[in-house]
Amino acid sequence: MNIYDIAKEAGVSIATVSRVLNNKGTVSAATRARVEAILKQNNYTPSAIARGMVSKSMRTVAVLTVDIRVPHYARTAYTIEREFSRRGYEVILCNTGGDRAETLRYLQAVNQKQVDGIVLVGSVFDTICQGAEMEKLLSGVPVVLANGKLDLPNAYSVTVDDKYGVSLAVEHLVARGRKNIYYIKDRDTDSAKSKRDGFLEAMRRNGLEFADHVLEAGETLASGIVCGEDLTAAGALKALLRAGLRVPEQVAVVGFNNSDYAHLCEPVLTSIDNKPEQVALLCVQLLESSIERSEAYSSVVLQPELAQGETS
Repeated sequence: MNIYDIAKEAGVSIATVSRVLNNKGTVSAATRARVEAILKQNNYTPSAIARGMVSKSMRTVAVLTVDIRVPHYARTAYTIEREFSRRGYEVILCNTGGDRAETLRYLQAVNQKQVDGIVLVGSVFDTICQGAEMEKLLSGVPVVLANGKLDLPNAYSVTVDDKYGVSLAVEHLVARGRKNIYYIKDRDTDSAKSKRDGFLEAMRRNGLEFADHVLEAGETLASGIVCGEDLTAAGALKALLRAGLRVPEQVAVVGFNNSDYAHLCEPVLTSIDNKPEQVALLCVQLLESSIERSEAYSSVVLQPELAQGETS
């Protein structure tokens, strides 16, 4: 039995049944009692569509990320899902693989499901979501990007100052007497470019040479090393130790994300904490405020911090 059958049997409109189901709006006591009796008699369980008819909300959000297996994305997406669930929302989690076609497919799917809002986790969406087709799909609902930005009137951002984070790592190494410092750039995203810029500016600010000091993953390394990701830093650390070098006595290593990779290393990596759980919670707060228009909302920028380990 569906909502239409309930309305017909009770002799009321579908909207009245919806108001009873959602406990909203004005319904007389007699009408409410009649509808509730029919609902109970038929063991009726309202669908999400029925619940949303009066509230104009499906209480559903979509979270698109690159790869849920990556610890940084996992921590962010997990916190978003748990917090939205606590607030009474259903969450649709989508792994795009960082692929434009997959992202487009998922956006089309969640639009058909009439989600109330979308969270995009990762700076890769800055470039993936460009173009008229993507923008059309994203323009109908509030959108929040975790560590990304889109030039759309309904899109907001919670970003971490990656540029500052890497400059913080350089300043940390300089303060410990390191001068021959290298940076390993392992991705080609807006976040990776910001980290590179932070490295170069910090080197320049400290009067250090930096020509050819930005390396691609896999190149030969030497001296103090700053990495754009903890996983890259873990690989660098392993290679240095295999080569017989002492860390941090001979070579210091600093990662980025303060992830499980950093804490599983021996010695434990010094890393930049870009606060994924805090980013996630702010994404939830920002998106819910935008959905419900309950308070003023705007984009947010967080400052990362150095997490001191044993490799610097």
